Amino acid sequence: MIREVGESVGRVVLDGIGRAAGRVQERRPLPADLLEGDDAYLAVFDAPGARAGDVDVRFDDDTLTVRVDRFRELREGFDVRFPGRGLSLSGSVTLPDGADVDAGAAEATLTDEGTLEVLVPKADVDADAEAEADVDAPESA
Repeated sequence: MIREVGESVGRVVLDGIGRAAGRVQERRPLPADLLEGDDAYLAVFDAPGARAGDVDVRFDDDTLTVRVDRFRELREGFDVRFPGRGLSLSGSVTLPDGADVDAGAAEATLTDEGTLEVLVPKADVDADAEAEADVDAPESA
C-alpha cells in the first residue's frame, strides 16, 4: 500500500515537473537565424517534431512570425511519464529597416533535420525601376 502511494505521488510530481518544463519551452521564442543573400532573405527556425499542418507563417510589416502547434502522439504500449515538450511554439524575426521584399512569393519548407526555412525574395528593384521609367517616358510621335 505504501509503495503504491509512493509511486502515485512520484507520477504526480513527474507530471507536474514535465508540464512546467513544457510551459517554459512554450514561453521562449523559437531559436532563429536570419540570413541575407543577393536575391532573398532566409529565416531558419528550430521546429523539431513539426509537420506541415502544424505550422502557420505570417508576414506583417517587416516581421516574419511563425507558430507551431505540435501534437504529442500516443504510442501503443507506452504511457507518458514526463510530458516535457512544449506543444505551442512561436518565434519571429524582423527584416532590416528598408528591406523591400515580395512577401507574396515567400516559401516555407520543413526539413528532415527539424528546421523550418522561410525564403522571402527581395523585390525586383531593377524591374520596378524599368516599369516606372516606361510610365514616365514621353511617347514618341
